[in-house]
Amino acid sequence: MISSEVRYAQRAEEAGFDSLWVPEHHFTDYELTPNVPQFLAWVAAQTERLRLGTMVTVLPWQDPIRTAESFLMLDHLSQGRAILGMGRGLGRVEFEGFRVPMGESRRRFVEYSEAVLAGLESGVIEYDGELYQQPRVTLRPDPYASFRGRSFASAVSPESMDIMARLGVGLMVIAQKPWETVEAELETYRRRYLEINGEEPPKPIICVFTGVSDTEAGAQEMRDKYLQRYALSTVEHYEFDNVGFAQINGYEYYAGLARNIEKHGVDGFAGFLADLQVWGTPDQVVEKLLSYVDRLDAGGVLLVPAFGGMPEDVADKNFDLIAREVLPALKDHHVGGDLGVPYGTPALA
Repeated sequence: MISSEVRYAQRAEEAGFDSLWVPEHHFTDYELTPNVPQFLAWVAAQTERLRLGTMVTVLPWQDPIRTAESFLMLDHLSQGRAILGMGRGLGRVEFEGFRVPMGESRRRFVEYSEAVLAGLESGVIEYDGELYQQPRVTLRPDPYASFRGRSFASAVSPESMDIMARLGVGLMVIAQKPWETVEAELETYRRRYLEINGEEPPKPIICVFTGVSDTEAGAQEMRDKYLQRYALSTVEHYEFDNVGFAQINGYEYYAGLARNIEKHGVDGFAGFLADLQVWGTPDQVVEKLLSYVDRLDAGGVLLVPAFGGMPEDVADKNFDLIAREVLPALKDHHVGGDLGVPYGTPALA
């Protein structure tokens, strides 16, 4: 329910979090945030320091001018606290709802992101691409500040990571692969980014679903009940078991994933996905999170406290334990770094 989304957003700043990140989804009950900049503008009016990020704005589903205008407005309303998170999308039901061919998503993402990123810097959008043509227009309001260093994109396939390096944006790492694989791919991305841009990339942002309990038994329930449910809902929404991805240009990586699921079963893959997340007692959760930050040299950690059909009282307790027991310990270790917003040091969402 939207009331739950609003309630946690209202509590985030007071609880000590540095940023709030909101995903974009449409047409199903997988998530309930179809207009993320609008939601974040509402949050901006009720907060003073909270950074406001999208995880992610799916570029192929919307006009680039509208995307750029929304972020310029959000940045002014929040006095420079906006963080742009971009992606190209994966949910077939959402592509069909917006009447956008999935096979065009990679090309649309590249063209739209080039136009949007240039527009956020210059205040002007003008583009002549294969799929996107836009005569020169001036954006309003004018850019509040540069988005360099506070623009990120989700990338799962190696091809997408190369695109992000060429675009000059940081990476958002959503826990979907073995961490050793992510570590190796990040090193490739960093080398490519340095080669293209002549400077080090922004540190990556890690997103993990996080379950905390005072007891070992409660922590195991977080894993076996709620994280497993979350993983199964992800498989269902994104159709990770759909071998038909092999026929869609740009989604060949997911066809391989579907073949693995066909071989090992949906429950087995959901268990694998659940095990990539973080659960345990507060000390165990802090230890796991710090190990991921160290491995990836991360610039921020996004902690998702409500998932897998948690009842409100369970989600509230999880949020409270994270804020009270986990967050201070992470801050004591100076986790992360600046995300392009010129105040504070750690970035904990």
